[in-house]
Amino acid sequence: MKHFENDLELLSAEARSFLNREHGVFIDGKMVLGEERYDIVDATTGRTVSTATDATLADVDLAVAAARKALEGVWAQRRPHEREACLLRLADLLQQNSREISEIASIESGRLLTNTRGIDIEHSILVLRYMAGMATKIKGATLPLSIPYIPRGEFDGYTYREPIGVVAAIVPWNVALGIAIWKIAPALAAGCTVVLKPSPQTPLTALRLAELATEAGIPDGVVNVLTGSGSQVGAALVRHPDVDKISFTGSTGTGRRIAEAAASQFKSVSLELGGKSPFIVLEDADPAVVIPAAAWGIFANHGQNCCAGSRLYVHANRYDEVVEGVAEIARSIRLGSPLLAETQMGPLTNLGHRDRVLQLVEAGKSEGARLVTGGGRPDHPGAYFEPTILADVTSRMTPVAEEIFGPVLVAASFKTEEEALLLANDTEFGLGASIWSNDTRKIRKMRRGIKAGSVWVNVHNALDMALPFGGWKNSGQGFDLGEEAVLGHTRVKAVVEHFS
Repeated sequence: MKHFENDLELLSAEARSFLNREHGVFIDGKMVLGEERYDIVDATTGRTVSTATDATLADVDLAVAAARKALEGVWAQRRPHEREACLLRLADLLQQNSREISEIASIESGRLLTNTRGIDIEHSILVLRYMAGMATKIKGATLPLSIPYIPRGEFDGYTYREPIGVVAAIVPWNVALGIAIWKIAPALAAGCTVVLKPSPQTPLTALRLAELATEAGIPDGVVNVLTGSGSQVGAALVRHPDVDKISFTGSTGTGRRIAEAAASQFKSVSLELGGKSPFIVLEDADPAVVIPAAAWGIFANHGQNCCAGSRLYVHANRYDEVVEGVAEIARSIRLGSPLLAETQMGPLTNLGHRDRVLQLVEAGKSEGARLVTGGGRPDHPGAYFEPTILADVTSRMTPVAEEIFGPVLVAASFKTEEEALLLANDTEFGLGASIWSNDTRKIRKMRRGIKAGSVWVNVHNALDMALPFGGWKNSGQGFDLGEEAVLGHTRVKAVVEHFS
């Protein structure tokens, strides 16, 4: 592993300057410093690189009040084309500050600079621009009415959509800025206001985004950011009587608790939760195409991806060839600083998470899985974990049933398409799945039989801003991305006009 003694020397002056600031919470257009603070740790070195404010319950009330005031005031007065213009300016500012922000994202998360540039910046710019256009395209319908119990007169009936209100957006650390923008952009396009709660590990890009929102002309109070080291802020937002919708990405367990709390107040929820996505290789698939796709379907972003292709199912006649091919790639992956161009995998987000990944691998070995490669922790202070493959698994084994959220692939073989479908669907999750074949009849059968919100054919984890992204079963409800995400931030009002 190649490292510098101080990886911060690789950063731009702008990124270093931002890390050196005292960071507060962002409420009503202002950065407010708090008395209680916590450390932001570079997962690459284990060193503290910055600090953030631990928000209080009083901060929650202030942020929600600011969002409510903006919702019913200045933001409500902005016409759709003006909301569109604000989001377009925000996209331009994200592009102009791309190096600084992608470097901050890599330092606080340990993710490769190529990933933070490609997903958190470049993909997010497209999401912002797509959602900006949606602001002027929210529509209702007119309907012919009968109403037989009112026999006289004529009726006009129509529907229109209003903003759902104040949105609490709670986002994870694995694609911190990208998912924050998935939440903020459709909410603002619909006319809502937002209180964003980033993960404790990755609050800095959210704070920088809030500054850019102000610079883009988004009024004070429309975007607020509350940072915190624990769960009390997120829980308070979920319970807050003046929050109308909770949009959450994270674990299934936390999502279930949010849904239960929101249900007691009849709040709207959008939950993108855990995944254990199958990567299904039929007999006719080309190994030269499948092998690198399977490797990077799991090892990209260090396996910290909710729809990573973490379960590899291969036809028995191709199984050994594909598993060994993926293992060769795994053994060749270069671990190192996420800021270096030659690095192919950086650290996991923190040491505690790395140890959890190790526990799940050890559980699989004890249950009879065959360790093909990896499975260990390099001798380094950073939170690194080797790319790992466990073969010959069964559905009940711990690393097959549970989401690992790390660079760990489990593999098994099948003999028929029916068996492949049984294996693919034998899970509590239903976020994504990919099918690899050139046989259109088999592809049709498989894509119709898979129980997941996204199905990819001869590609894996391909997300476009125009397509809705959401899970089935214990992978959640509601959508990010696409028109559906915008409509999910609206409520329908039906109007009847009577003319006598």
